[in-house]
Amino acid sequence: MCLCQIPERWKPIGFLILRAGIGSMFIYHGMGKFLAGPDVLAKVGSALSFLGIHSGHYFFGIMAALSEVGGGACLILGLFFLPASFFLFFTMCVASTMHLLNGDGLKVASHAVEAGILFLSLMFIGPGPLALDNIIRKHCPCKK
Repeated sequence: MCLCQIPERWKPIGFLILRAGIGSMFIYHGMGKFLAGPDVLAKVGSALSFLGIHSGHYFFGIMAALSEVGGGACLILGLFFLPASFFLFFTMCVASTMHLLNGDGLKVASHAVEAGILFLSLMFIGPGPLALDNIIRKHCPCKK
């Protein structure tokens, strides 16, 4: 075995580790927002003000936290992987933009920027073979 080449049989485990690790961290971040209470959720939702959305901040804060918790769980399971990655990508785009427009700089925004790049990449590379989406797809009655 060449040291510069990863064996194909390891790649499914690599995808699973990536999904489990990132999914767990986003469940952690989202739960932190839920547990912090309504004021924090409203503050998170107010990040959409730069898009001209000046009401419903609490609702949008819940949606951001839910995208992190629900999206994290979907990543771990490899279930609804593409929509979960999209909603997490969108959430990170909003967070990145909010930090940059607030003058926080890239040092503060970097976590959201990096996560956004990760979720955009995952939309293109998929969940890997060890994912519930693949099991469901194999047994789908509409598959020809």
